[in-house]
Amino acid sequence: MKPLNPFISLGLVLGAFATIAPQVSAAELKAKTAVLVHGAFADGSSWHKVIPQLEKAGLKVVAVQNPLDSLENDVAAAKRAIRNAEGPVVLVGHSWAGVVITEAGQDDKVKSLVYVAAYAPDKGESLQSTASKYPPLEGRKTFVKDADDYLRISDEGIRTYFAPDLPPDEQAVVAATQGPFHVRNATAPVSRAAWRDKPTFMVVAAKDAIISPDLQRDQVKAAKATAIEVPSSHVAMLSFPKEVAELIVKAAE
Repeated sequence: MKPLNPFISLGLVLGAFATIAPQVSAAELKAKTAVLVHGAFADGSSWHKVIPQLEKAGLKVVAVQNPLDSLENDVAAAKRAIRNAEGPVVLVGHSWAGVVITEAGQDDKVKSLVYVAAYAPDKGESLQSTASKYPPLEGRKTFVKDADDYLRISDEGIRTYFAPDLPPDEQAVVAATQGPFHVRNATAPVSRAAWRDKPTFMVVAAKDAIISPDLQRDQVKAAKATAIEVPSSHVAMLSFPKEVAELIVKAAE
């Protein structure tokens, strides 16, 4: 049975980590590998600030490269990474990848789930049906669709809504490396909800202009997740990498 953990404030969590984290050794981690799944408008490099901290804590790390052309293909990429990883695995998803890990996370090798500013739909729900319960955010108006029905975010959208808390040089990298996201993904439902069966951890991005912070907070309650809230934009793993890494390590214990 998954633990029933209360929503935890950033200050409380960081205070606990300040005492506990230095005492955790690789031998004490129950999980061996962190499988990191990127979201829409991103690629595996979006985890580059988190990866060294996870490795220093004793975890092996695999950053999945999602095709972003369908839920089925993204789930297949995540499952392939899980299958090839040394287990047990902590499965981590950012943004759209919350949908992916919700579907892929039932794998027996997956010990726990970590959602980083991510969707966590219930069985039968999709990104769109989950998001539609909340008022649309300003950042969505900067999505640009091409002739093949792939979406990207404009450079101005990256600077103003997607990653406003990053310095300009980092914003430019985010814009240049973003992965186009097919519109069909938004309506693809999940056939299962792994967070109902696995210990779940969540990072709420309080200044997110892409996914409603209130949606994220309500998901914490629904999943009875262990959670932290950070004052970040949508890209919490880039603006608060230390806090994100610490929660992933906690999920591995």
